[in-house]
Amino acid sequence: MAARSSCMRQVLCSGRTRQATYGAIRSRRFSVSAHSQTDGVFRELTDQRVQTPWIEAFRQRQREGQEAVQAKGVPQTPKDRDLSPKKMSDSYHSVILPLAQDPWLLDTYLNSSGHIRLGTLFMDLDALSGIIAYKHTGDDVTTVTAAFDRITIKHPLTEICDLELSGQVTYASGRSSMEISLQVAKAPKAGQKAQPDDVLIQAACTMVSLDPGTKKPKNNAPVRTDTEEEKRLYARGEENSKHRRDLGQKSLLKTSPNDEESDLIHAMWQKQLQYHDPNDPVRKPSNVHFMETTRMSTASIMQPQYRNRHNFMIFGGFLLKTTFELAFCTAASFAHSRPTVLYLTATVVYTDPPVVAGNTDGDAPEKAQGENERTKVQVRVDSKVRDVDHRDSKPTGQFNYTFTVDKNLKVLPRTYTEFMMYIDARRRVRRVLESVQQGEADGGTMERITE
Repeated sequence: MAARSSCMRQVLCSGRTRQATYGAIRSRRFSVSAHSQTDGVFRELTDQRVQTPWIEAFRQRQREGQEAVQAKGVPQTPKDRDLSPKKMSDSYHSVILPLAQDPWLLDTYLNSSGHIRLGTLFMDLDALSGIIAYKHTGDDVTTVTAAFDRITIKHPLTEICDLELSGQVTYASGRSSMEISLQVAKAPKAGQKAQPDDVLIQAACTMVSLDPGTKKPKNNAPVRTDTEEEKRLYARGEENSKHRRDLGQKSLLKTSPNDEESDLIHAMWQKQLQYHDPNDPVRKPSNVHFMETTRMSTASIMQPQYRNRHNFMIFGGFLLKTTFELAFCTAASFAHSRPTVLYLTATVVYTDPPVVAGNTDGDAPEKAQGENERTKVQVRVDSKVRDVDHRDSKPTGQFNYTFTVDKNLKVLPRTYTEFMMYIDARRRVRRVLESVQQGEADGGTMERITE
């Protein structure tokens, strides 16, 4: 094949026949067809994420007779593992995604309307975070994604161009978890750094290291802060860590809604009764939809191509991509229009402006919206994996996405479970709105080449 490709290139250079040109194009297509097996994950990242052919991992599991994800009870992490502080730059890693240069690579990143699929970029970011994490921890531990806390659209792309994906560990205090800061930007010229206006996406993910044998948390080396910028990044990671702990303490699974939220739930319940009261002339507006009617679901067979580094667990990037695309479909179905991604924090569980405004929404009565005004739509996706043989299922994560649509729409919960989902989503949207108001995230109004 290599000899034939070389020959074709020589024919092309001499410009002899259209048939030769067509043959060269076909040989190019054939030569890269295997590279899109993982549906969007850039080959350079895939090669570092999946290090053992599936058949070898499968045969090893057959020989051992035990699931690789189960704890064996015997610690495997060396006791003398080096935990001395490391520089942030030691974990830095970047790759160039040549979308403008390679149309066949671009094929796996474009949707049918010619927009870049953000879900495929999310897959790449998750794969990149794994590479960065192991550069910091070494191979003596098993490192898994605990959470993608924030994926922020900073400046939407307006044209197809090469992209630089980069990141490093920016917070590690010596415990088992670490925060990795990631970025997607227009690829800068050689030797230069990406400019702030060229940054498409900024993200932060939390990784946790486990002992390969016991599956228990293992401490990692802390990161040093040698510059003022590194001190700023570390302080931000420390603040994010505190915020996650606070959210855990205030979770609706642990505490009841506060007074303001309880009043809001009661007001929405009264609004439902008003809509159904034959003696009340008020009826449910056509732009208000009950939450249960917005639900969409899918089922997929997990193939080996979507495994992570540990071979028998689902690649977190695949979950990001599939939940985002399901959320996108749900928002599009709800609005009957193409939504614009605002923020990642994935049934429609909240809309802003809401049906009933709480105290923090302003004391004035709810403002009337025109038909062409925009609505923020919060979509939640709950994912789980089921063992077909044993019929066991377990959750693999909750994903929350916020979209903006060019319509005046509202969602209304009816059951207590839906009210709790609504209140949880409302809390998340508050943080999204703060980011937009502070200029930290795109407000979703600009034209873009991404979804």
